[in-house]
Amino acid sequence: MKRAEPRERAARRRDEEDDGGTRGRKDAPEPREREPKDERDPAPRPPHDDERDDPPMTIWDHLSELRGRVVKSVLAVTAGTIVAWFFKDRILGIMVQPLERAWKQNKIPGDLSLHFTSVVGAFMNYLKLAILVGLVVGAPVVFYQLWRFIAPGLYRREKRYVIPFVLATSILFACGCVFGYFVAFPYAFEWLLSLAGPIDTAGARLTPTLMMSEYVDLVAKLSLAFGAVFEIPIITLALSLVGVINYLHLVRFFRWWIVIAFVVAAVITPPDLGTTQLLMAAPMIALYGLSIGLCYLLGKPPTEAQREAYAEQKRERREAREKKRQKARRDAGE
Repeated sequence: MKRAEPRERAARRRDEEDDGGTRGRKDAPEPREREPKDERDPAPRPPHDDERDDPPMTIWDHLSELRGRVVKSVLAVTAGTIVAWFFKDRILGIMVQPLERAWKQNKIPGDLSLHFTSVVGAFMNYLKLAILVGLVVGAPVVFYQLWRFIAPGLYRREKRYVIPFVLATSILFACGCVFGYFVAFPYAFEWLLSLAGPIDTAGARLTPTLMMSEYVDLVAKLSLAFGAVFEIPIITLALSLVGVINYLHLVRFFRWWIVIAFVVAAVITPPDLGTTQLLMAAPMIALYGLSIGLCYLLGKPPTEAQREAYAEQKRERREAREKKRQKARRDAGE
């Protein structure tokens, strides 16, 4: 019976067999060290654009987040209001320029003057004016805080639009205020002040007595209204990017939007400013058309089912118009 080899000798023989029998030779190469196995976890998979990388939040987390965003927005508007207060006279002078030009164009006797009816009237109206400028100046911060609040519910690819969103909303809001100042206000004030002047009866005339509070309220309301109206393209594009609407929805709704534009303009503007209503409704319709183009180029495309439904609706509408024409021809022939 073969004797069992000692444990050390058996281990040495296995090592020599693993080295190909080269152990102990002078020209034998150095034995290679065995590479340790990588016991670490495999590399994490890169996140996909359609995934949310924010942890889930409770209702209390959302309320705490909302409070922080509101506080930062209020601080930004407050800072802008404080800065605007030190330039209140210059800002009021700029705001009065469209009214002053309309006053001179209508050749109203005397110089333009604004009145206030109480001791604190001038202070309160200057404060309203400073708050209005603070809102315009702090608009980028407000829009950024709004985007950061809704960001946890968005996908990774949707969060890439935060900087373009803030820039676009701020620029469009400023464009709306500028449009109201340079286009809507001069036409409206010139027409309204044209009603002043002599009456047909002897010696009687209409003389405007303008109050500071009414003028500041009117300018503030119209400026905010025009700024909000100019946000239509960015709002529709944001809804299209997240898949809520597409350009076909906007095309089908275009006729109804024309009616809505005039109704909204009539509600926002004072009832006696028919010119201002037209100057507000026209940009709303034009911006809606711009929104259709932006959603077509950058928004989420419609599905095949939506395309077929839109084509079917156009076909039915065309057939209905053709039937009306044929009926009108028959009635005319009779």
